[in-house]
Amino acid sequence: MLPKSDLHLHLDGSLRLDSLIDLARSRKVKLPSSTPEGLRKLVFKRAYENLPEYLRGFEFTVASLQDKESLERVAYELCWDCRKENVFYIEIRFAPQLHVHRGFDICDVIAAVAKGVEKAKREINRAPEIKSGLWPPFEAGLIVCAMRYFLPVFSEHYKAYFDALPLTPKQQIYSLASLELARAAVIAAEEKGLPVVGIDLAGQERGFPAQDHRDAYQLVHAHFLGKTVHAGEDYGPESIFQAITDCHADRIGHGTWLFSANRIHDRAIKDRGAYVEKLIRYVADRRITLEVCLTSNQQTIPELRADLSKHPFRKMRKAKMSVSLCTDNRLVSRTSMTDEVEKAMQTFNLRPSEIRNILTYGFKRSFFPGPYRAKRAYVRAVLDCIDRVYAEHGISIG
Repeated sequence: MLPKSDLHLHLDGSLRLDSLIDLARSRKVKLPSSTPEGLRKLVFKRAYENLPEYLRGFEFTVASLQDKESLERVAYELCWDCRKENVFYIEIRFAPQLHVHRGFDICDVIAAVAKGVEKAKREINRAPEIKSGLWPPFEAGLIVCAMRYFLPVFSEHYKAYFDALPLTPKQQIYSLASLELARAAVIAAEEKGLPVVGIDLAGQERGFPAQDHRDAYQLVHAHFLGKTVHAGEDYGPESIFQAITDCHADRIGHGTWLFSANRIHDRAIKDRGAYVEKLIRYVADRRITLEVCLTSNQQTIPELRADLSKHPFRKMRKAKMSVSLCTDNRLVSRTSMTDEVEKAMQTFNLRPSEIRNILTYGFKRSFFPGPYRAKRAYVRAVLDCIDRVYAEHGISIG
């Protein structure tokens, strides 16, 4: 019943299963099964053996999202799926380059997703309970994802880089692709009026450092867009520091290994314990928000499969860090924001006041697509709504 946000929400990992089957059939994409039950058994599981198995589903979803109609549809449906569980603010992230082909460029991809979002917003916000102020209006922003690493087979767009630059080192190609995406994001936001609110960097961390994408992040930084980076998910604490210092990250996607001195790989760091302590203080002091995805982490990190209480979420809370609960991928992880909040409450014994604070962080640390005064009013409306729901159920937060 509480208003929630979802700041880390991948479009291509959050389709309705029935829609995927329908889109795949009409787009001639071969799936391992033609039924929801079969796909849940073979692809979209409750638990995965490893990260490659977790990522397998994206092969099918991305292949089914190669035109404006499919992108508009899944964006529209995702907004409604979120609203049905009282998620009122979302930031949908996706890599437009994976959907580009001849005659359908990055800005076209972004525009298609934005069209689906705007259609859903118009419908959702006509509801009497929203128009009356009982619930906050539904809002959404778009985050475009650059890739740390890619191959020519990933998309026509990526293949074009390798074809045009056969003598260029791969690291430079990755950097150029990210810079091109950053330019498109700025144009989409400033010239086309599309709700692009930020940029993300996704993909394998090990061997593909964030510093290779400094130029892209510097560009969006200069144009006042939000910056988030997948970091500390499959690499050590220094990856998080690099995301903050080289990419101006306002938020960190996952940050799971923030507290893990034993995962530091940089040999120049002699006192690992001291390094981690300083990094924790640095992140907390600057209110750099950690986008925590409990179910996703539990599915991809062996240490957490048997015991989620070992997740560093407890340490993050103890260190008074800004954290926001997120789904990551609603389909691939078979989760929802309601599931994530309930899982956090049960695993970490959160009090009502702590839940209120965590939910509020999601709205406060959003890359809200509007002026600051509007964002403050929006957050105030959310707080009033949470307090009203608590009061209706006799819950004290004192």
